[in-house]
Amino acid sequence: MRTVTADDRTARARIRDAAIARFAADGVAATSVRSIAENAGVSPALVIHHFGTKEALRAACDRHVAAVIRERKLAAAEAGPQLDPLAALREHPDEPPLLRYLARTLVDGTAEVAALVDELVADAVEYMAVGVESGMLKPSDHPRERAAVLTVWSLGALVLHEHLDRLLGTDLTGPASGTFRYALPATELLTYGLLPEEIYMRVRDALGALTEAGS
Repeated sequence: MRTVTADDRTARARIRDAAIARFAADGVAATSVRSIAENAGVSPALVIHHFGTKEALRAACDRHVAAVIRERKLAAAEAGPQLDPLAALREHPDEPPLLRYLARTLVDGTAEVAALVDELVADAVEYMAVGVESGMLKPSDHPRERAAVLTVWSLGALVLHEHLDRLLGTDLTGPASGTFRYALPATELLTYGLLPEEIYMRVRDALGALTEAGS
């Protein structure tokens, strides 16, 4: 389900969505305010009027992308075991390419990217806690660390999406219905794991001893 916010039919929202599409296609540095304005069907002066600078517009894009991810993850977590497994595969053709935007912008290495990743991790801590309460997820002794690892793994897969497409024939930044070759083994790993439980226990105890020795 897509959130329709109060400004979704305003010039400000059209500019934001046009910026996401242009940043996703060309990267932030190579995208001009003029090209964003052309995509949005407005003047460059109106872009500046609403956002002030391209950097401020990029920050607004980051906030919007994070908000959409947060909403969808919370909805999935709240659904619990009754979650419709096909819901995440349904396409949203009326919205800008959010995943391709992330794939492009995450490699910038800027303070803005760090802030976006921090926000995504904080959101993940929240919706994963909801998932534990609803029975969708197993509890963890390290909820924040687990959320951080899963978020970075997911974002890393986005950054390397071209290699996944080459290896598996699935484009993570394309329509969700075409990502099953990635989604199925990823879900298998998250559900059944990779290591036998006794090996995990040994690793956990060894790392715990190292932590205590270093403290």
